[in-house]
Amino acid sequence: MPTTLTTDRPRATTLFRPAAAVLGHQERRVLSAIGCGLRDDEIAAELAVPEDTVAEHLARILVKLGLRDRAAAIVHAFDCGLVVPGRGPRPRSAGPASLTVAARAPGPAPKVRISLLGPVRAWRDGRLIDLGHLRQQAVLAALALGAGRSLSQQQLLDDVWGMEPPVTNVVPVYVYRLRKALHDGAGPRTVIERGLRGYQLVPGAVDADVAHLRELVTGIGKATRAGEPLEVVRLCAQALKLFHGEPLAGLPGPLAELERLRLTERRIAIVRRKVEWQLRLGQDAEAIDELFALTAAHPLDEPLAAMLMRALYRDGRQAEALTVFERARRRLADDLGVPPSRMLRRAHQMILRGDEAGLGLTPPAGADVGTGL
Repeated sequence: MPTTLTTDRPRATTLFRPAAAVLGHQERRVLSAIGCGLRDDEIAAELAVPEDTVAEHLARILVKLGLRDRAAAIVHAFDCGLVVPGRGPRPRSAGPASLTVAARAPGPAPKVRISLLGPVRAWRDGRLIDLGHLRQQAVLAALALGAGRSLSQQQLLDDVWGMEPPVTNVVPVYVYRLRKALHDGAGPRTVIERGLRGYQLVPGAVDADVAHLRELVTGIGKATRAGEPLEVVRLCAQALKLFHGEPLAGLPGPLAELERLRLTERRIAIVRRKVEWQLRLGQDAEAIDELFALTAAHPLDEPLAAMLMRALYRDGRQAEALTVFERARRRLADDLGVPPSRMLRRAHQMILRGDEAGLGLTPPAGADVGTGL
């Protein structure tokens, strides 16, 4: 059937990736049509050549580019910029059969919102996007955590599969699927681009919650050093609202495991900072509620337990503070086979003695939740 192929890119060969530059003009046209999903007979009709000629062109393309099969050629057509996701073949309204490339000035990239501080999710224009299976989501998470850095295929394989790589290199296929899922079909640019060093998210095309968290953590540090407790509490509250469960929940791979631990520790550090300043401001009830919730989620975290004990004692709830110690002591013994730490025992003794001075909650000088993420 006659079609017009639109890729929203100028025909100038300087816009093609180096791998595509090794192809002749007719081979590039064939590869572009293959990338858009046309069959050999459809390509033959568009180019006005025999179908056998199309098959010969495809064979040469595979050899020149070192590709395995037609599916790999489709992926390569997207990677080298010959085809843009969402801009596939369209019915021709009029005129002779032709295969054309429309030249348009690049417009602003589509805005996509990605959340990693919980189950990995993405939205476009407020609509939830189907990101595919967990390994594919892990590839997107690695790119989002890369903060604008290019990640090679090998780096993505190491991050997502670790010591158990797939039999074939599926990274380009997953990137191809993610591009299609994330692209809105209205603009010429994709959310994921490929440079000389690897894949990366297009700058400004994605709004990721981890980037917002990084900015808020920097602001918390500045407010802490400036001695602005109300601002510290406000920024901490904004940062904690970004979390919607366990970060990168359920994602496989070494990178996800490492980042899950790091982001969880960052969340705990932010809660500690918020609670410390709330107690200094006399917001005891709010601080205690936050600590109860966090110690329930992290029952073996002794600094959190000690902080909750001190906060309860300051609020006139000595019996509850002692109960927290006993619960922590039993959990440590049952789960880890260890006694409470010196810090936890010291808080316990101060509560028994009524040592209010020793139970002060002034944040240590220079303490910070850090600025790196």
